[in-house]
Amino acid sequence: MKILVPISIVPDTTSKVAFTDGDTKYDKNNVTFILNPTDEWYALVRAVELVEANGGSVTVINVGEAANDQFIRKALAIGANNAVRIDAEAKDAFFVASQIAEHAKTEAYDLVITGKETIDYNGSQVGAMLAEMLDLPYVALVSKLEVAGTEATLEREIEGGVEVVAVNLPMVVGAEKGMGEQRIPNMRGIMQSRTKPLAVVPAVEVAEHVVVNKFELPAPKTGAKMIDADNIEELVRLLHEEAKAI
Repeated sequence: MKILVPISIVPDTTSKVAFTDGDTKYDKNNVTFILNPTDEWYALVRAVELVEANGGSVTVINVGEAANDQFIRKALAIGANNAVRIDAEAKDAFFVASQIAEHAKTEAYDLVITGKETIDYNGSQVGAMLAEMLDLPYVALVSKLEVAGTEATLEREIEGGVEVVAVNLPMVVGAEKGMGEQRIPNMRGIMQSRTKPLAVVPAVEVAEHVVVNKFELPAPKTGAKMIDADNIEELVRLLHEEAKAI
C-alpha cells in the first residue's frame, strides 16, 4: 500500500498573533512553529499503522521553505518512509493543493490522508481540492479507517449517530480525532530519520485566486459583570438590554 500524507507547519497555539506589511501578512518573528496536530496525530499516525499492518510505504509531503525540513524530519522519525518538500511558500489552500496534486498525479498512491484542517486558518479546504484535482472520492471528518485489499471502510460521526461508508481505493481521506493517537518519536526513529530520503522539488506555476487585503484581530474581551444572586431583576435587564449586543 502506497500512502501520501500532506503535512503543514503551523504556529503553536500559544504564539502571539501579529501582522506585518500593512496587516496583509502574518508576522513570523519570535513564533514557535510545530507540525500541524491533525496532520501528525491522526493522518500520519494512522498511515504508519496501516503500513505496519499491511506493508507498503508512507510519503509525507510539505509545501514550504527550507526551514520546514526539521519538522519534516520529525514526521520521518514518527515512521514515514520518505518525504517530499515543494520548495515554495504556502500561499493559500488552492496553491498548496495544486502543488501536492502535481506530485501525486505521477506516483499512483493508493490512499491520501490529510488532517481535517490546519490550526492556523482552520479552512478544511486542501483535502477536498486535492480530491477534485486528482478526480478521486473524498470523505472528510473520518474518525476510523480500515483497509482490506482495495476497499476502505470509514466511520465518521454525524448528528445522532455514526456513519459507516465503504469506498474503493484510491481515495482521499480527511482525518478527525479518533483516527490515531499521538506518537512520540523514539531514539531509533530519530536516528533513522536523518538518512531517510527528503526530496526537494520546485513548485509549478499556479494562478492566484486569493488576495489578502487585511488581517484584523478580534475585539478584546470585556470584563465580566458580577450580579448578586438575589438581584434577579438586574440580571434579566442586562440580558435583555446588553447581552443582545455581544
